[in-house]
Amino acid sequence: MYRLYDFLPSGNGYKIRLLLTQLKIPFERIEIDILQQESRTPEFLAKNPNGRVPVLELPSGQFLGESNAILFYLSQDSPYFSEDFLEAAQIMQWLFFEQYSHEPYIATSRFWMSCLGKPEEYREQLEQKQAPGYAALKVMETHLSTHPFFVADRYTIADIGLFAYTHVAHEGGFDLAGFPAVQAWLERVRSQPDHISIQQETNP
Repeated sequence: MYRLYDFLPSGNGYKIRLLLTQLKIPFERIEIDILQQESRTPEFLAKNPNGRVPVLELPSGQFLGESNAILFYLSQDSPYFSEDFLEAAQIMQWLFFEQYSHEPYIATSRFWMSCLGKPEEYREQLEQKQAPGYAALKVMETHLSTHPFFVADRYTIADIGLFAYTHVAHEGGFDLAGFPAVQAWLERVRSQPDHISIQQETNP
């Protein structure tokens, strides 16, 4: 049995819940309240010295951190990755883009505004996140204007990785009204079999 150490509002944790559900892999979800510093306890740090969720405990008892690394691990030999080397590299390209050009701006803004509820305290930092966050959305819009999904015109972990924080971008102060291709893609992702929302722990 897999165990997922997770914080329910986390988009990074949501990626893993979504893929596990769509792969029909049973798992136990263990809530780690990062707002209460539960990811900084000695017990948790023994699982992930970086002190971050999500962490996936494998049936072997080993632990794997970093959401996109977990997506890669779980998606092997499934329709959500690719055996073609170029397609596999393109999937990883978009996952790297998500972590370096997207998540630091869109996800961080959401955390400050919606999870911490401190938009005034972080006003200056939030303003600094706007331009690079919209730049990332523009890159996505350009690609999705001619492709239904990010790689090979089919749903992969590249889409899961980018969906997680894009679909809640408004919670970080980003308006998707000017990104029609992104909005259409969000609906295509939501229509995939066994899709769950970020608020759902598992698919009932």
